[in-house]
Amino acid sequence: MDATTHAADPRSMHSFAEFYPFYLNEHANRTCRRLHFVGSTLGLLCVALAIATATWWWVLVGLLCGYAFAWIGHFGFEKNKPASFKRPLYSFMGDWVMYKDIWTGKIPF
Repeated sequence: MDATTHAADPRSMHSFAEFYPFYLNEHANRTCRRLHFVGSTLGLLCVALAIATATWWWVLVGLLCGYAFAWIGHFGFEKNKPASFKRPLYSFMGDWVMYKDIWTGKIPF
């Protein structure tokens, strides 16, 4: 399979290492990345609240925050469909690797 196949269809990728460059390309817009970062941070805060208060519906609020901010970024700014529609596990992993890469300065915020 060539690179054009991969760019068109992330389902053809067989490893996360192969998928992550595609994932980053799908997040080239800075506002989209920022919205992902905010959504992920709110999601983590909601999980912490769920643990601290033993109120488990906060986990659902956290998922809603994470996905709502990400999808606004994709549909409103990046003008593409989230990779989670085609590679949900790799996309979820990519969210957290990108989150770490933003924190560590590897990706501009």
